[in-house]
Formats: sequence, C-alpha cells, structure tokens
Amino acid sequence: QVQLVESGGGLVQAGGSLRLSCAASINIFSINAMGWYRQAPGKQRELVAIITSGGSTNYADSVKGRFTISRDNAKDTVYLQMNSLKPADTAAYYCNLVDRRVGDYWGKGTLVTVSS
Repeated sequence: QVQLVESGGGLVQAGGSLRLSCAASINIFSINAMGWYRQAPGKQRELVAIITSGGSTNYADSVKGRFTISRDNAKDTVYLQMNSLKPADTAAYYCNLVDRRVGDYWGKGTLVTVSS
C-alpha cells in the first residue's frame, strides 16, 4: 500500500506564494508520473501539474507561468511551488501517483486558501 502525505497548505494573501510537498512511502525514481490536482468547493477535481519519471512536465493553462512542479527522487518527494496566487487558486490540493506496475494512489489533500 502506497501512502502519499501532502503538506504546505495554508492561508495566503493574493500575490503570495506557497510550496506544497508530497512525500511518498515508496521510492519514486521510476514511477511513471506524479501530479497535483485540486478541487474547489462545488467543482470537479482538475489537473494542476504533472511530472513524469523522465522529468517532463505539463500544466493546466490556468497555472502556467505561476506554478512549478518538481521531484526529488532522493527524498521521494514531489513539490508544487505556487507563486502569484489568486483567490481562484483556493482549493484542496491532492497529490497523485500513477504507475503501471504500482497502481494509482491519492493523498488526503492539503487546503490552500487565497484571500483577496
């Protein structure tokens, strides 16, 4: 059973920054992809950013240029650096791990609130 633990959420003013962390209970070196998703109240969960084992990244249009996803394989941790935060970024942020051998796992989420 893989565990993903998110941290780093909180309350921040618009224009501010936060860095989310997702610590995995397994070695992530060869994991196909890890990503961050978010879900705002009353809305569907949406992809924010994803990073592959090869280091390729993809971002939602709404966060391009403001958010950066990275991974530290030595620490089995994925990060999401969020800059220039907007009230529209307010949501619960979830870490996801997907691998054809290991399976598909989610963390319990961390709440980000951006005040105007």
